[in-house]
Amino acid sequence: MTQIRRIAVNTGGGDAPGLNAVIRAIVLSAEQLGWEVYGILDGYNGLFRDEGVIRLDRKAVRGITHLGGTILGTTNRGNPAKWPVVAADGTVTHEDRTQEVVDAIKARDIDVLIAIGGDGSLGIANLLSQKGLAVIGVPKTIDNDLAATTLTFGFTTAVETATEALGKLHSTAEAHERVMVVELMGRTAGWISLFAGIAATADVILIPEIPYDLDSVCAKIERRYTSGSEFAIVVVAEGAFPKGGTPLFKQKTGGQARLGGIGKMVADQISERTGRESRELVLGHLQRGGGPNAYDRLLALRFGAAAVRIAAQGTFGTMVALDPPLVLAVPLADAVAKIKTVPLDGDIIQTARSLGICLGD
Repeated sequence: MTQIRRIAVNTGGGDAPGLNAVIRAIVLSAEQLGWEVYGILDGYNGLFRDEGVIRLDRKAVRGITHLGGTILGTTNRGNPAKWPVVAADGTVTHEDRTQEVVDAIKARDIDVLIAIGGDGSLGIANLLSQKGLAVIGVPKTIDNDLAATTLTFGFTTAVETATEALGKLHSTAEAHERVMVVELMGRTAGWISLFAGIAATADVILIPEIPYDLDSVCAKIERRYTSGSEFAIVVVAEGAFPKGGTPLFKQKTGGQARLGGIGKMVADQISERTGRESRELVLGHLQRGGGPNAYDRLLALRFGAAAVRIAAQGTFGTMVALDPPLVLAVPLADAVAKIKTVPLDGDIIQTARSLGICLGD
């Protein structure tokens, strides 16, 4: 067994239901081995300020499994690998500060870092690993787009939130004979939109993996109305785009472009083409909020416990991953090498087509 006395844990990127459950599992599992656990606040930022690293013990994590958010805080700004530096003339350049992160962690006599995050956060963790830091990654994203793991925690809770919202829209859409267009998160992958759309019996589901033809979408909606169902539910992933087009970005924050606006564009175009009254809704960060469901709680606890077991084995530079029925270690570099998108020949796509759902093609 690797000689470990102290480990640290941090959470980075967007929040997801289940983060606190992972933290609790790490603390309880590490205490079983006699290790001390420290939490780094707000990603890596806590390393560089007073009281930015806190002791985590059994008392600190009591009763947090069911809570949403993260007791450590998180951030998706200030990537230490591309730290923004503003010159006197306003010019922005970027510098690599990952070695400062490694030095700060080692200066606190921390033997292992367990980094919880999505592809961006785990990409940073991989760079730290390459600089000699003992790192274990834990996959977190509601988008379910991390390669090398069947599921990421937070995904099924986000799907439940979206499904419930879509279900409630059916009654108001029917009452007013409207087309309701709902934009869901997911970045460049359509997992949330596809799962929630099918579960909520949507009529149209548009995902980034299948560039859509607006004529096909409008034809499906017209068939709904002429068949006697005078309303329609359209689900649009934020990264969806038309054939021959590109994803739509609504703004840039800190130099980072943000997807958004496709729901309104599709709703407006449907109204123009069909003459049907259309309304758009962006579900947004509601999909990240709230406590995790039972499945995400269990998966998060499994991931946290597995991260400590893998650390004890000395298998660093890895990420815990679900490969049913096991949770195992996979190379961190492989896990962040590509984004996992919806397979077009998979059963979920086939199910949507069999149910008569229009996918825009």
